[in-house]
Amino acid sequence: MNKRKARQRTNGKAPENEAPEETGGEAYTKPVPDILSQIKDSYAELRPAERRVANIVLADVTFSVDASNAEIARRANVSEPTVTRFCRAIGCDGVRDFKLKLAQSVVVGRLYLSPNLPPETGENGSPLWSVVFAEARNALTAVERSIDPRDILQAAELVASAQQVLVFGLGGSSTALAQETQNRLFRYGVLVSSHSDPYVMKMTAATLKPDDLVIAISGTGRTREVLEATTLAKHYRAKTMAITAPDSELASAVDLALTVDVPEFQDILKPTASRYAFLAIIDLLSTAVGYRLEPNAHEMLRRIKYTVLNHRKGKVLEPLGD
Repeated sequence: MNKRKARQRTNGKAPENEAPEETGGEAYTKPVPDILSQIKDSYAELRPAERRVANIVLADVTFSVDASNAEIARRANVSEPTVTRFCRAIGCDGVRDFKLKLAQSVVVGRLYLSPNLPPETGENGSPLWSVVFAEARNALTAVERSIDPRDILQAAELVASAQQVLVFGLGGSSTALAQETQNRLFRYGVLVSSHSDPYVMKMTAATLKPDDLVIAISGTGRTREVLEATTLAKHYRAKTMAITAPDSELASAVDLALTVDVPEFQDILKPTASRYAFLAIIDLLSTAVGYRLEPNAHEMLRRIKYTVLNHRKGKVLEPLGD
């Protein structure tokens, strides 16, 4: 019996005497199938009665998770065996296996399982303005109210006195914010690099010394890989700072935390508003570092502008801070 058949006879689970698959020396856990995508991808191949079951499931995932086989059949106006055939047609072992995978799909949050309602139209006639601009203004206001200027000055002192600065950020927004932090600081002459690969974060953290600094960025403050790399840096006595959510694991783990809480507007189609808040903190920090490193920062910026202007052979300067 091959491994695939053995797994099928144990409902997708490895037998007790079978070791987990390994990749590169680490245990490999197969991802849970996205059953909703499987239904949508298989829809054209389903029989008409099975499609009625698919329509019921996709229209109300919450109901389908909690409902019995008979209740699903009744709402879809099909027989119970049709529900079972539907489950097998989309790649499940049966109704029970289907319900388990469907329950996993709800983990992402019910906002992602319902159609997105358009926002209310603003005074200027466009619904987008209230969603994007209002969120940005709220985020900036939250920073102004939450961040203590003394903490910014303390953070700037940590950066200015560091031998080197490492910026850690993992995921969509935090990776971009880490790169932006590097972009803000290097122009003042700070030796800084950003990292978003979990292995590289750990490896670089292991090379740090007491005069070095880690800036960890996380919107939730509970990203495991960032926490582990930051904790490792502290183990080697490097100083640590975080731009993150208040009362989070990361905020508690570092020497200095710059935190802000930005409630999100319930619209999954817009970018997260915390980006604006974190960018404002990064700008506050980098500006304070620039003043702290004067006159050297001034000279670094002059060299950069001179080089860029010569390269482009133009007479119009870029924005002053870039």
